[in-house]
Amino acid sequence: MAPAKKRNVSSVKTAEKSAKKAKVDLSKTVERILESRKHANDVFDILESLQAEQEKEVISAVAACSELFCALLERKELFLGKLPGEEDALSGGYSAEDKYRIFMRHRYTSCVEILLEHLSHEHAMCCLMKFAAGEGLHPLEDLDWSEHYTFPERYTLSFVALVDNLLSKATDNSLLISRFQEFLEMEDVRYYVMSSIRDNAVVPVYQNNVFTLMSSISMPNQESELTNFMVKQEAKHEDWKAAKLHEHKRVFERMWLGFLKYKLPNSMYKKVLVILHDSILPYMSKPTLMIDFLTAAYEIGGAISLLALNGLFVLIHQHNLDYPDFYKKLYNLLEPSVFHVKYRARFFHLANVFLSSSHLPVYLVAAFAKRLARLALTAPPTALLIVLPFIYNLIRRHPSCRVLIHKPSAEDEPFEDPYLTDEEDPAQCRALESSLWEIKSLQKHYHPDVAKAALLINTPLSEQEDDISETLEVTTYELMEKDLKQPEIKSVPLEFETATRLLKGGGDVLGQHFCLA
Repeated sequence: MAPAKKRNVSSVKTAEKSAKKAKVDLSKTVERILESRKHANDVFDILESLQAEQEKEVISAVAACSELFCALLERKELFLGKLPGEEDALSGGYSAEDKYRIFMRHRYTSCVEILLEHLSHEHAMCCLMKFAAGEGLHPLEDLDWSEHYTFPERYTLSFVALVDNLLSKATDNSLLISRFQEFLEMEDVRYYVMSSIRDNAVVPVYQNNVFTLMSSISMPNQESELTNFMVKQEAKHEDWKAAKLHEHKRVFERMWLGFLKYKLPNSMYKKVLVILHDSILPYMSKPTLMIDFLTAAYEIGGAISLLALNGLFVLIHQHNLDYPDFYKKLYNLLEPSVFHVKYRARFFHLANVFLSSSHLPVYLVAAFAKRLARLALTAPPTALLIVLPFIYNLIRRHPSCRVLIHKPSAEDEPFEDPYLTDEEDPAQCRALESSLWEIKSLQKHYHPDVAKAALLINTPLSEQEDDISETLEVTTYELMEKDLKQPEIKSVPLEFETATRLLKGGGDVLGQHFCLA
Protein backbone atom coordinates (compact mmCIF):
# COMPACT_ATOMS: atom_id res chain seq x y z
CA MET A 1 0.00 0.00 0.00
CA ALA A 2 1.42 3.34 -1.05
CA PRO A 3 1.98 5.87 1.75
CA ALA A 4 -0.59 8.65 2.08
CA LYS A 5 0.38 11.82 0.33
CA LYS A 6 1.35 14.49 2.83
CA ARG A 7 -0.41 17.81 2.62
CA ASN A 8 1.86 20.70 1.85
CA VAL A 9 1.14 22.68 5.03
CA SER A 10 3.77 25.27 4.32
CA SER A 11 2.24 26.24 0.95
CA VAL A 12 -1.20 26.61 2.55
CA LYS A 13 0.19 28.86 5.27
CA THR A 14 2.07 30.89 2.66
CA ALA A 15 -1.15 31.44 0.67
CA GLU A 16 -3.02 32.51 3.82
CA LYS A 17 -0.24 34.90 4.79
CA SER A 18 -0.15 36.42 1.31
CA ALA A 19 -3.94 36.94 1.37
CA LYS A 20 -3.74 38.64 4.78
CA LYS A 21 -0.81 40.73 3.59
CA ALA A 22 -2.75 41.78 0.48
CA LYS A 23 -5.68 42.84 2.64
CA VAL A 24 -3.43 44.84 4.95
CA ASP A 25 -1.62 46.44 2.01
CA LEU A 26 -4.88 47.48 0.34
CA SER A 27 -6.16 49.00 3.58
CA LYS A 28 -2.97 51.00 3.91
CA THR A 29 -3.25 52.01 0.26
CA VAL A 30 -6.74 53.39 0.90
CA GLU A 31 -5.44 55.30 3.93
CA ARG A 32 -2.61 56.82 1.91
CA ILE A 33 -4.94 57.94 -0.91
CA LEU A 34 -7.37 59.54 1.50
CA GLU A 35 -4.60 61.24 3.50
CA SER A 36 -2.77 62.81 0.58
CA ARG A 37 -3.62 63.44 -3.07
CA LYS A 38 -0.03 62.82 -4.08
CA HIS A 39 -0.83 59.08 -3.66
CA ALA A 40 -3.80 59.27 -6.02
CA ASN A 41 -2.15 56.96 -8.58
CA ASP A 42 -2.12 54.17 -5.99
CA VAL A 43 -5.78 53.66 -6.86
CA PHE A 44 -4.57 51.64 -9.86
CA ASP A 45 -3.12 49.05 -7.46
CA ILE A 46 -6.57 48.56 -5.96
CA LEU A 47 -8.24 48.27 -9.38
CA GLU A 48 -5.56 45.79 -10.46
CA SER A 49 -6.28 43.64 -7.40
CA LEU A 50 -9.95 43.85 -8.26
CA GLN A 51 -9.18 41.91 -11.46
CA ALA A 52 -7.03 39.25 -9.78
CA GLU A 53 -7.63 35.54 -10.28
CA GLN A 54 -7.68 34.59 -6.60
CA GLU A 55 -11.09 35.07 -4.99
CA LYS A 56 -9.71 36.20 -1.63
CA GLU A 57 -7.73 38.95 -3.29
CA VAL A 58 -10.80 40.10 -5.21
CA ILE A 59 -12.88 40.20 -1.99
CA SER A 60 -10.19 42.30 -0.29
CA ALA A 61 -10.09 44.65 -3.27
CA VAL A 62 -13.90 45.00 -3.21
CA ALA A 63 -13.74 46.03 0.46
CA ALA A 64 -10.99 48.54 -0.34
CA CYS A 65 -13.01 50.03 -3.23
CA SER A 66 -16.05 50.32 -1.01
CA GLU A 67 -14.12 52.16 1.67
CA LEU A 68 -12.30 54.45 -0.76
CA PHE A 69 -15.07 55.59 -3.08
CA CYS A 70 -17.74 55.88 -0.38
CA ALA A 71 -15.35 58.23 1.45
CA LEU A 72 -14.69 60.21 -1.75
CA LEU A 73 -18.44 60.53 -2.37
CA GLU A 74 -18.98 61.79 1.16
CA ARG A 75 -16.09 64.27 0.86
CA LYS A 76 -17.44 65.41 -2.55
CA GLU A 77 -14.10 64.65 -4.20
CA LEU A 78 -15.62 63.10 -7.31
CA PHE A 79 -16.39 65.39 -10.27
CA LEU A 80 -19.98 66.65 -10.27
CA GLY A 81 -21.89 66.89 -13.54
CA LYS A 82 -21.28 65.60 -17.06
CA LEU A 83 -17.91 63.86 -16.94
CA PRO A 84 -15.35 65.15 -19.53
CA GLY A 85 -12.76 62.83 -21.05
CA GLU A 86 -9.41 62.60 -19.31
CA GLU A 87 -7.56 64.07 -22.31
CA ASP A 88 -9.99 66.98 -22.39
CA ALA A 89 -9.38 67.55 -18.69
CA LEU A 90 -5.63 67.81 -19.26
CA SER A 91 -5.91 70.15 -22.23
CA GLY A 92 -8.87 72.19 -20.99
CA GLY A 93 -8.87 75.04 -18.56
CA TYR A 94 -9.59 73.01 -15.45
CA SER A 95 -8.12 73.78 -12.07
CA ALA A 96 -5.90 71.27 -10.25
CA GLU A 97 -8.83 70.53 -7.94
CA ASP A 98 -11.15 69.74 -10.86
CA LYS A 99 -8.49 67.60 -12.57
CA TYR A 100 -8.15 65.50 -9.43
CA ARG A 101 -11.91 65.07 -9.17
CA ILE A 102 -12.20 64.15 -12.87
CA PHE A 103 -9.38 61.63 -12.45
CA MET A 104 -11.05 60.00 -9.44
CA ARG A 105 -14.47 60.04 -11.11
CA HIS A 106 -13.01 58.07 -14.02
CA ARG A 107 -11.49 55.57 -11.59
CA TYR A 108 -14.86 55.28 -9.89
CA THR A 109 -16.50 54.54 -13.24
CA SER A 110 -13.86 51.88 -13.98
CA CYS A 111 -14.43 50.35 -10.55
CA VAL A 112 -18.18 50.07 -11.19
CA GLU A 113 -17.58 48.41 -14.56
CA ILE A 114 -15.17 45.86 -13.04
CA LEU A 115 -17.59 45.13 -10.18
CA LEU A 116 -20.31 44.42 -12.72
CA GLU A 117 -18.01 41.85 -14.31
CA HIS A 118 -17.62 40.21 -10.87
CA LEU A 119 -21.32 40.30 -10.13
CA SER A 120 -21.34 36.56 -9.40
CA HIS A 121 -19.64 37.54 -6.12
CA GLU A 122 -22.24 38.82 -3.69
CA HIS A 123 -19.58 41.15 -2.22
CA ALA A 124 -19.47 43.00 -5.55
CA MET A 125 -23.25 43.37 -5.56
CA CYS A 126 -23.27 44.71 -1.99
CA CYS A 127 -20.51 47.16 -2.88
CA LEU A 128 -22.52 48.48 -5.84
CA MET A 129 -25.53 49.01 -3.58
CA LYS A 130 -23.32 50.96 -1.16
CA PHE A 131 -22.28 53.17 -4.06
CA ALA A 132 -25.94 53.66 -4.96
CA ALA A 133 -26.70 54.72 -1.37
CA GLY A 134 -23.70 57.07 -1.42
CA GLU A 135 -24.80 58.67 -4.68
CA GLY A 136 -28.29 59.06 -3.26
CA LEU A 137 -26.93 61.22 -0.48
CA HIS A 138 -24.29 62.89 -2.65
CA PRO A 139 -25.54 62.95 -6.29
CA LEU A 140 -22.95 63.10 -9.06
CA GLU A 141 -25.33 64.95 -11.35
CA ASP A 142 -26.42 68.56 -11.01
CA LEU A 143 -30.12 68.00 -10.30
CA ASP A 144 -32.65 70.64 -11.23
CA TRP A 145 -34.95 69.94 -8.29
CA SER A 146 -34.69 71.17 -4.74
CA GLU A 147 -35.02 67.90 -2.81
CA HIS A 148 -32.55 67.29 -0.02
CA TYR A 149 -31.92 63.80 -1.32
CA THR A 150 -32.85 61.66 -4.24
CA PHE A 151 -32.32 58.12 -5.48
CA PRO A 152 -29.65 57.36 -8.11
CA GLU A 153 -31.95 55.60 -10.51
CA ARG A 154 -31.31 57.04 -13.95
CA TYR A 155 -27.99 58.79 -13.85
CA THR A 156 -25.61 56.26 -12.30
CA LEU A 157 -24.04 53.06 -13.54
CA SER A 158 -24.13 51.41 -10.16
CA PHE A 159 -27.91 50.91 -9.97
CA VAL A 160 -29.33 50.66 -13.49
CA ALA A 161 -26.47 48.48 -14.70
CA LEU A 162 -26.77 46.28 -11.61
CA VAL A 163 -30.44 45.56 -12.34
CA ASP A 164 -29.68 44.97 -16.03
CA ASN A 165 -26.92 42.51 -15.13
CA LEU A 166 -29.13 40.64 -12.66
CA LEU A 167 -31.61 40.17 -15.50
CA SER A 168 -29.05 38.51 -17.74
CA LYS A 169 -30.15 36.88 -21.00
CA ALA A 170 -27.35 34.30 -20.82
CA THR A 171 -26.79 33.42 -17.14
CA ASP A 172 -29.22 32.05 -14.57
CA ASN A 173 -28.88 34.47 -11.64
CA SER A 174 -31.44 32.88 -9.31
CA LEU A 175 -29.01 32.57 -6.39
CA LEU A 176 -27.73 36.12 -6.80
CA ILE A 177 -31.27 37.49 -7.03
CA SER A 178 -32.20 35.67 -3.83
CA ARG A 179 -29.25 37.45 -2.17
CA PHE A 180 -30.50 40.76 -3.62
CA GLN A 181 -33.90 40.19 -1.99
CA GLU A 182 -32.79 41.85 1.25
CA PHE A 183 -32.37 45.14 -0.66
CA LEU A 184 -35.87 44.79 -2.11
CA GLU A 185 -37.25 45.21 1.40
CA MET A 186 -36.22 48.87 1.18
CA GLU A 187 -38.98 51.06 -0.21
CA ASP A 188 -36.90 53.20 -2.56
CA VAL A 189 -34.91 50.24 -3.89
CA ARG A 190 -38.10 48.28 -4.53
CA TYR A 191 -39.76 51.17 -6.32
CA TYR A 192 -36.86 51.92 -8.64
CA VAL A 193 -36.13 48.24 -9.33
CA MET A 194 -39.73 47.83 -10.49
CA SER A 195 -39.34 50.95 -12.62
CA SER A 196 -36.06 49.66 -14.10
CA ILE A 197 -37.30 46.28 -15.37
CA ARG A 198 -37.29 46.68 -19.11
CA ASP A 199 -39.98 45.37 -21.46
CA ASN A 200 -37.62 43.26 -23.58
CA ALA A 201 -38.06 40.35 -25.96
CA VAL A 202 -38.54 37.06 -24.17
CA VAL A 203 -35.52 34.79 -23.88
CA PRO A 204 -35.96 31.75 -21.56
CA VAL A 205 -33.03 32.58 -19.25
CA TYR A 206 -33.96 36.26 -19.12
CA GLN A 207 -37.57 35.31 -18.50
CA ASN A 208 -36.62 33.13 -15.53
CA ASN A 209 -34.41 35.87 -14.08
CA VAL A 210 -37.18 38.45 -14.44
CA PHE A 211 -39.74 36.19 -12.80
CA THR A 212 -37.35 35.33 -9.95
CA LEU A 213 -36.76 39.04 -9.31
CA MET A 214 -40.42 40.07 -9.59
CA SER A 215 -41.67 37.20 -7.42
CA SER A 216 -39.15 38.24 -4.73
CA ILE A 217 -40.88 41.61 -4.33
CA SER A 218 -43.07 41.90 -1.21
CA MET A 219 -45.42 44.84 -1.53
CA PRO A 220 -46.53 46.94 1.47
CA ASN A 221 -50.21 46.96 2.43
CA GLN A 222 -50.47 50.50 3.79
CA GLU A 223 -48.67 53.75 3.12
CA SER A 224 -47.72 53.98 6.80
CA GLU A 225 -45.50 50.92 6.25
CA LEU A 226 -43.25 52.88 3.87
CA THR A 227 -40.54 53.65 6.41
CA ASN A 228 -37.49 51.60 5.42
CA PHE A 229 -35.42 53.56 2.89
CA MET A 230 -31.89 52.80 1.74
CA VAL A 231 -31.12 56.48 1.24
CA LYS A 232 -32.07 58.13 4.51
CA GLN A 233 -34.24 61.15 3.92
CA GLU A 234 -34.05 64.44 5.71
CA ALA A 235 -37.66 65.35 5.04
CA LYS A 236 -40.78 63.99 3.38
CA HIS A 237 -41.46 65.44 -0.04
CA GLU A 238 -44.93 65.58 -1.49
CA ASP A 239 -43.80 64.85 -5.05
CA TRP A 240 -41.52 61.91 -4.24
CA LYS A 241 -43.16 58.87 -5.79
CA ALA A 242 -41.19 56.23 -3.88
CA ALA A 243 -42.93 57.33 -0.66
CA LYS A 244 -46.47 56.81 -2.03
CA LEU A 245 -48.26 53.46 -1.98
CA HIS A 246 -50.38 54.14 -5.07
CA GLU A 247 -47.20 54.82 -7.07
CA HIS A 248 -45.76 51.50 -5.89
CA LYS A 249 -48.94 49.76 -7.07
CA ARG A 250 -48.81 51.56 -10.40
CA VAL A 251 -45.27 50.46 -11.28
CA PHE A 252 -45.94 46.99 -9.83
CA GLU A 253 -48.95 46.62 -12.13
CA ARG A 254 -47.08 47.92 -15.18
CA MET A 255 -44.17 45.57 -14.46
CA TRP A 256 -46.35 42.43 -14.33
CA LEU A 257 -48.55 43.39 -17.29
CA GLY A 258 -45.42 44.03 -19.37
CA PHE A 259 -44.12 40.57 -18.47
CA LEU A 260 -47.39 38.69 -18.99
CA LYS A 261 -48.18 40.14 -22.40
CA TYR A 262 -45.71 37.72 -23.99
CA LYS A 263 -46.49 34.09 -24.74
CA LEU A 264 -45.20 32.04 -21.81
CA PRO A 265 -44.16 28.39 -21.71
CA ASN A 266 -46.42 26.15 -19.64
CA SER A 267 -43.87 25.90 -16.83
CA MET A 268 -43.84 29.71 -16.47
CA TYR A 269 -47.64 29.89 -16.62
CA LYS A 270 -47.75 27.55 -13.62
CA LYS A 271 -45.19 29.59 -11.65
CA VAL A 272 -47.14 32.81 -12.21
CA LEU A 273 -50.56 31.32 -11.48
CA VAL A 274 -49.39 29.73 -8.23
CA ILE A 275 -48.62 33.17 -6.73
CA LEU A 276 -51.11 35.30 -8.70
CA HIS A 277 -54.04 35.38 -6.24
CA ASP A 278 -51.87 36.03 -3.15
CA SER A 279 -48.88 38.04 -4.31
CA ILE A 280 -50.00 39.90 -7.45
CA LEU A 281 -53.73 40.66 -7.68
CA PRO A 282 -54.11 42.26 -4.21
CA TYR A 283 -51.39 44.83 -4.99
CA MET A 284 -52.53 45.95 -8.44
CA SER A 285 -54.26 49.29 -8.96
CA LYS A 286 -56.72 47.65 -11.37
CA PRO A 287 -56.84 43.86 -10.88
CA THR A 288 -59.43 43.59 -13.65
CA LEU A 289 -56.61 44.20 -16.16
CA MET A 290 -55.64 40.57 -15.52
CA ILE A 291 -58.94 39.27 -16.95
CA ASP A 292 -57.50 38.58 -20.41
CA PHE A 293 -54.50 36.73 -19.00
CA LEU A 294 -56.59 34.58 -16.65
CA THR A 295 -59.26 33.70 -19.18
CA ALA A 296 -56.57 32.74 -21.70
CA ALA A 297 -54.86 30.57 -19.07
CA TYR A 298 -58.22 29.01 -18.12
CA GLU A 299 -58.74 27.98 -21.74
CA ILE A 300 -55.39 26.18 -22.00
CA GLY A 301 -56.58 23.15 -20.05
CA GLY A 302 -54.92 20.72 -17.66
CA ALA A 303 -53.02 21.92 -14.60
CA ILE A 304 -52.83 25.49 -15.95
CA SER A 305 -56.62 25.75 -15.97
CA LEU A 306 -56.75 24.38 -12.43
CA LEU A 307 -54.32 27.05 -11.23
CA ALA A 308 -56.17 29.82 -13.08
CA LEU A 309 -59.20 29.09 -10.88
CA ASN A 310 -57.63 30.96 -7.95
CA GLY A 311 -57.27 34.21 -9.88
CA LEU A 312 -60.70 33.88 -11.49
CA PHE A 313 -62.21 33.28 -8.07
CA VAL A 314 -60.80 36.62 -6.86
CA LEU A 315 -62.05 38.50 -9.93
CA ILE A 316 -65.50 36.88 -9.88
CA HIS A 317 -66.17 37.36 -6.17
CA GLN A 318 -64.36 40.65 -5.52
CA HIS A 319 -64.47 42.46 -8.87
CA ASN A 320 -67.74 41.20 -10.42
CA LEU A 321 -66.15 39.42 -13.37
CA ASP A 322 -68.83 37.96 -15.68
CA TYR A 323 -67.67 34.64 -17.17
CA PRO A 324 -70.67 33.05 -18.97
CA ASP A 325 -69.14 29.61 -19.67
CA PHE A 326 -67.29 29.32 -16.38
CA TYR A 327 -69.19 26.29 -15.01
CA LYS A 328 -69.10 24.53 -18.35
CA LYS A 329 -65.32 24.87 -18.38
CA LEU A 330 -65.09 23.80 -14.73
CA TYR A 331 -67.16 20.73 -15.56
CA ASN A 332 -64.78 19.79 -18.37
CA LEU A 333 -61.80 20.09 -16.06
CA LEU A 334 -63.10 17.01 -14.24
CA GLU A 335 -61.05 14.28 -15.87
CA PRO A 336 -58.94 11.40 -14.46
CA SER A 337 -55.75 13.47 -14.38
CA VAL A 338 -57.26 15.88 -11.84
CA PHE A 339 -56.71 13.26 -9.14
CA HIS A 340 -52.99 13.01 -9.82
CA VAL A 341 -51.78 16.61 -10.16
CA LYS A 342 -50.07 18.25 -7.19
CA TYR A 343 -52.65 21.06 -7.28
CA ARG A 344 -55.50 18.61 -6.52
CA ALA A 345 -56.22 20.00 -3.05
CA ARG A 346 -56.41 23.59 -4.32
CA PHE A 347 -58.73 22.57 -7.17
CA PHE A 348 -61.24 20.72 -4.98
CA HIS A 349 -61.21 23.51 -2.40
CA LEU A 350 -62.10 26.07 -5.06
CA ALA A 351 -64.59 23.78 -6.81
CA ASN A 352 -66.32 23.33 -3.46
CA VAL A 353 -66.52 27.12 -3.07
CA PHE A 354 -67.88 27.65 -6.59
CA LEU A 355 -70.53 24.95 -6.09
CA SER A 356 -71.57 26.15 -2.64
CA SER A 357 -74.29 28.50 -3.87
CA SER A 358 -77.85 27.23 -3.36
CA HIS A 359 -78.97 29.21 -6.44
CA LEU A 360 -77.25 26.94 -8.96
CA PRO A 361 -79.64 25.01 -11.24
CA VAL A 362 -80.29 21.40 -10.24
CA TYR A 363 -79.16 19.99 -13.59
CA LEU A 364 -75.73 21.62 -13.13
CA VAL A 365 -75.17 20.24 -9.62
CA ALA A 366 -76.39 16.80 -10.72
CA ALA A 367 -73.95 16.89 -13.65
CA PHE A 368 -71.01 17.57 -11.32
CA ALA A 369 -72.09 14.86 -8.88
CA LYS A 370 -72.49 12.29 -11.64
CA ARG A 371 -69.22 13.23 -13.34
CA LEU A 372 -67.33 12.85 -10.06
CA ALA A 373 -69.04 9.55 -9.33
CA ARG A 374 -68.02 8.18 -12.74
CA LEU A 375 -64.41 9.32 -12.27
CA ALA A 376 -64.42 7.71 -8.82
CA LEU A 377 -64.44 4.25 -10.41
CA THR A 378 -60.78 4.64 -11.38
CA ALA A 379 -59.59 7.15 -8.75
CA PRO A 380 -56.96 6.31 -6.09
CA PRO A 381 -58.12 5.93 -2.46
CA THR A 382 -56.73 9.32 -1.41
CA ALA A 383 -58.88 11.01 -4.07
CA LEU A 384 -61.96 8.95 -3.20
CA LEU A 385 -61.82 10.15 0.40
CA ILE A 386 -62.27 13.68 -1.07
CA VAL A 387 -64.75 12.86 -3.83
CA LEU A 388 -67.33 10.91 -1.82
CA PRO A 389 -67.86 13.61 0.88
CA PHE A 390 -67.80 16.19 -1.94
CA ILE A 391 -70.72 14.44 -3.69
CA TYR A 392 -72.64 14.06 -0.42
CA ASN A 393 -72.25 17.80 0.25
CA LEU A 394 -73.68 18.61 -3.20
CA ILE A 395 -76.72 16.48 -2.48
CA ARG A 396 -77.17 18.08 0.97
CA ARG A 397 -77.14 21.59 -0.55
CA HIS A 398 -79.57 20.62 -3.31
CA PRO A 399 -82.18 18.14 -2.01
CA SER A 400 -83.63 17.85 -5.52
CA CYS A 401 -80.53 15.85 -6.41
CA ARG A 402 -81.59 13.04 -4.05
CA VAL A 403 -83.31 11.53 -7.06
CA LEU A 404 -79.81 10.36 -8.08
CA ILE A 405 -79.82 8.11 -5.01
CA HIS A 406 -83.43 6.93 -5.03
CA LYS A 407 -83.95 6.22 -8.71
CA PRO A 408 -87.12 4.07 -9.15
CA SER A 409 -86.73 1.17 -11.60
CA ALA A 410 -88.21 -2.26 -12.24
CA GLU A 411 -86.38 -4.99 -10.32
CA ASP A 412 -85.77 -7.35 -13.25
CA GLU A 413 -85.27 -4.65 -15.88
CA PRO A 414 -81.64 -4.36 -17.11
CA PHE A 415 -80.16 -0.99 -16.23
CA GLU A 416 -78.77 1.20 -18.98
CA ASP A 417 -77.17 4.42 -17.78
CA PRO A 418 -78.47 7.37 -19.85
CA TYR A 419 -75.62 9.61 -18.68
CA LEU A 420 -73.51 10.88 -21.61
CA THR A 421 -69.89 10.73 -20.48
CA ASP A 422 -68.42 12.50 -23.50
CA GLU A 423 -70.92 15.38 -23.51
CA GLU A 424 -69.09 18.66 -22.73
CA ASP A 425 -72.23 20.65 -21.89
CA PRO A 426 -73.51 19.80 -18.38
CA ALA A 427 -77.00 20.88 -19.49
CA GLN A 428 -77.06 18.12 -22.13
CA CYS A 429 -75.38 15.21 -20.30
CA ARG A 430 -78.69 13.79 -18.89
CA ALA A 431 -77.26 13.43 -15.38
CA LEU A 432 -80.68 13.85 -13.71
CA GLU A 433 -81.97 10.84 -15.63
CA SER A 434 -79.18 8.70 -14.21
CA SER A 435 -78.23 7.49 -10.72
CA LEU A 436 -75.13 7.24 -8.54
CA TRP A 437 -74.70 3.50 -9.00
CA GLU A 438 -70.93 4.06 -9.05
CA ILE A 439 -70.95 4.81 -5.32
CA LYS A 440 -72.84 1.58 -4.72
CA SER A 441 -70.08 -0.33 -6.50
CA LEU A 442 -67.43 1.38 -4.35
CA GLN A 443 -68.94 -0.29 -1.28
CA LYS A 444 -66.86 -3.33 -2.29
CA HIS A 445 -63.66 -1.28 -2.59
CA TYR A 446 -60.44 -2.91 -1.38
CA HIS A 447 -59.63 -0.02 0.95
CA PRO A 448 -61.77 -0.17 4.10
CA ASP A 449 -61.97 3.65 4.51
CA VAL A 450 -63.35 4.05 0.99
CA ALA A 451 -65.85 1.22 1.43
CA LYS A 452 -67.00 2.75 4.73
CA ALA A 453 -67.45 6.18 3.10
CA ALA A 454 -69.41 4.65 0.20
CA LEU A 455 -71.76 2.86 2.63
CA LEU A 456 -73.03 6.22 3.90
CA ILE A 457 -75.20 6.57 0.82
CA ASN A 458 -77.37 3.70 2.12
CA THR A 459 -78.44 5.82 5.08
CA PRO A 460 -80.26 9.16 5.19
CA LEU A 461 -77.68 11.91 4.82
CA SER A 462 -77.40 14.32 7.73
CA GLU A 463 -78.07 18.00 7.19
CA GLN A 464 -74.59 19.00 8.36
CA GLU A 465 -72.00 19.03 5.59
CA ASP A 466 -68.78 17.03 5.78
CA ASP A 467 -65.58 19.02 6.25
CA ILE A 468 -63.44 18.01 3.28
CA SER A 469 -60.54 20.27 4.28
CA GLU A 470 -59.12 17.49 6.49
CA THR A 471 -58.81 15.07 3.56
CA LEU A 472 -57.59 17.48 0.86
CA GLU A 473 -53.91 17.02 1.72
CA VAL A 474 -53.96 13.31 2.64
CA THR A 475 -51.27 11.36 0.77
CA THR A 476 -50.92 7.69 -0.10
CA TYR A 477 -48.02 7.46 2.33
CA GLU A 478 -50.20 8.75 5.18
CA LEU A 479 -52.91 6.24 4.34
CA MET A 480 -50.37 3.41 4.40
CA GLU A 481 -48.95 4.62 7.71
CA LYS A 482 -52.45 4.70 9.16
CA ASP A 483 -53.13 1.14 7.99
CA LEU A 484 -49.84 -0.10 9.44
CA LYS A 485 -50.78 1.32 12.84
CA GLN A 486 -54.06 -0.62 12.90
CA PRO A 487 -54.28 -3.51 15.43
CA GLU A 488 -52.63 -6.59 13.95
CA ILE A 489 -55.01 -9.16 12.48
CA LYS A 490 -54.01 -12.53 13.91
CA SER A 491 -55.62 -14.87 11.38
CA VAL A 492 -56.38 -14.29 7.71
CA PRO A 493 -58.38 -17.00 5.91
CA LEU A 494 -56.64 -18.05 2.70
CA GLU A 495 -57.36 -20.73 0.11
CA PHE A 496 -54.64 -21.65 -2.33
CA GLU A 497 -52.97 -24.56 -4.08
CA THR A 498 -49.25 -24.81 -3.51
CA ALA A 499 -47.20 -24.54 -6.72
CA THR A 500 -44.90 -27.50 -7.23
CA ARG A 501 -42.99 -26.28 -10.29
CA LEU A 502 -42.63 -23.26 -12.57
CA LEU A 503 -45.89 -22.23 -14.32
CA LYS A 504 -47.80 -25.00 -12.52
CA GLY A 505 -50.23 -24.84 -9.64
CA GLY A 506 -53.35 -22.82 -8.91
CA GLY A 507 -55.40 -24.74 -11.44
CA ASP A 508 -52.62 -24.28 -14.00
CA VAL A 509 -53.83 -20.74 -14.72
CA LEU A 510 -50.30 -19.55 -15.47
CA GLY A 511 -49.66 -22.47 -17.76
CA GLN A 512 -52.72 -21.58 -19.81
CA HIS A 513 -51.40 -18.13 -20.64
CA PHE A 514 -47.60 -18.37 -20.45
CA CYS A 515 -45.03 -20.82 -21.68
CA LEU A 516 -41.27 -21.12 -21.81
CA ALA A 517 -40.16 -20.78 -25.44
